[in-house]
Amino acid sequence: MTSVSRTFTVEPSPDRVIDYLKDFSNAPEWDPGTEWCERIDHGPIAPGSRWKNSSKIAGVSTELVYELKELTDDRVVFEGTNDTATATDTITIRPHEGGSEITYDAHIQMHGIAKVADPVMKVVFEKIGTDTEDDLVTILNRLA
Repeated sequence: MTSVSRTFTVEPSPDRVIDYLKDFSNAPEWDPGTEWCERIDHGPIAPGSRWKNSSKIAGVSTELVYELKELTDDRVVFEGTNDTATATDTITIRPHEGGSEITYDAHIQMHGIAKVADPVMKVVFEKIGTDTEDDLVTILNRLA
């Protein structure tokens, strides 16, 4: 399994951050690997809401179905799955000096033959983690 974690601060309050991040349709704005993402169910966004996501990682395009697994006042958890991987993104948001401190934890579990790529994927996902942090800081600070 590959794991990447980043902690950083942004200007908006935790409730503004949660409101934005709970809608995974926004992922193309802040996730450098996401090409497109669309909701595949209806109604208010709540645990169980789902999105179809197309990402391009290291030149390889893949589609995953993401589900909102947890939504609280300080945490959003998404799980994306397909035949070759399960990705779990846990985003924890805490108040911090008039804004928010965000901890973004990504865990990627490769399945089957794709497991041989784990060592390479760690390097790739560390770079993506840094780019994701940069993008999230920029996008979220626009909400302030």
